[in-house]
Amino acid sequence: MHRKPHLPSKPCAHCRRPFTWRRKWARCWEEVRYCSERCRRESRQGGGASWV
Repeated sequence: MHRKPHLPSKPCAHCRRPFTWRRKWARCWEEVRYCSERCRRESRQGGGASWV
């Protein structure tokens, strides 16, 4: 029985790609905005989306 298709997801604030819930985000899922450390770092540098 696979449970992964039923995990919540949302778009990344930087790259706009959808990412799914991870167990380490269980307590702070509402505050998570970025899919990766790279996207978080790039957004802090003031650059726009890298794919535009």
